[in-house]
Amino acid sequence: MRTACKSMALIGVLIATQLTVACSREPNTSTTAATADQSEAPPAVRYEDHIWAAGMPPPAGVLSPPAASSPPNPKDGQALFNSMNCDGCHAPDGSGFVGPSLSDGRWRYGGRDEEIFSSIFYGRPKGMPAYGGLLGQGGVWLLVSYLRSLPKPASVPTTSMPEPQGHEGHPDQGTTGVPTQ
Repeated sequence: MRTACKSMALIGVLIATQLTVACSREPNTSTTAATADQSEAPPAVRYEDHIWAAGMPPPAGVLSPPAASSPPNPKDGQALFNSMNCDGCHAPDGSGFVGPSLSDGRWRYGGRDEEIFSSIFYGRPKGMPAYGGLLGQGGVWLLVSYLRSLPKPASVPTTSMPEPQGHEGHPDQGTTGVPTQ
């Protein structure tokens, strides 16, 4: 019985020692290595055109394009655009295919360089993947420089079809095809 008590006491001391060691050791940093690249993520962009609740702007950092003394080369951006298969959705000339046109000057999420950067880096709902983790800030700025170099098309299509020449419309409708009152 005495031997059993000594064994139980020894086991208790060993468990207490293990718990003390386990609680005092450094946290496992192997899981934080994967998030180290995320510390390089650019700050969120504050959109000045938004309406702020209670008139208070949300916190946001400042996202700045590369220095004017060393701007990204649009030709390098074009090579990246093609190699990343951006042309598969936006067409080789950026005029749009499955994805929207990137050359007509109309931007759903804002057309400033910082806003275009944010769309590419973080992605957008319903189709635009987030490329920031893959390309990093430098690669995304290359794409922005290429998109800025694209010439605007002479004719920018709209969402509605134009009326054919000489079409007067139905007597109950105007030339737009919408009933008049």
